[in-house]
Amino acid sequence: MLSPPPVPAAQQRLWMERLLRQARRAGDRGEIPVAAVVLDGEGRCLGWGSNRRQLDQDPLGHAELVALSQAAAMRGSWRFNDCSLIVTLEPCPMCAGALVQARMGRVLFAAGDAKRGGLGGSVDLARHPSAHHRMEVEGGLLEVQANLLLADWFRQRRQRRPCGPTGTPAAPSPAD
Repeated sequence: MLSPPPVPAAQQRLWMERLLRQARRAGDRGEIPVAAVVLDGEGRCLGWGSNRRQLDQDPLGHAELVALSQAAAMRGSWRFNDCSLIVTLEPCPMCAGALVQARMGRVLFAAGDAKRGGLGGSVDLARHPSAHHRMEVEGGLLEVQANLLLADWFRQRRQRRPCGPTGTPAAPSPAD
């Protein structure tokens, strides 16, 4: 199947700026600051989301999955060959697998994730030999801003944790 038409660069930037604002709001709620949007072939929003794992106590509450679920309900279909997903952080392997399963046409992300990225950071599920679908993947859109947002959020999170007698963060108890 043909790839979706490229989202114009100016529109990509506007969406990513919106997503970074949404990601910041998610961070303010205690979520890892990530947000995503699914756009149809004409650049219209079908679904969007930010991380909701803490809010919903749901391990599947990743921004990409929230956006995909909303887009599938809006579209009445789980196939997204003609669509693009824009997200502030490279999708993890779970989300990358869902994007392959959803036949997403294109994924644009801001910050790469060398430790947990599923589209080239630590693994590349879009190009894995077992992948039955190939999607276009591009990273680096407003990467500096996204990296700063994430670094600030994690730094603040570390500073809020109680420290043990050695000055290192205390480990959570097994009951936590």
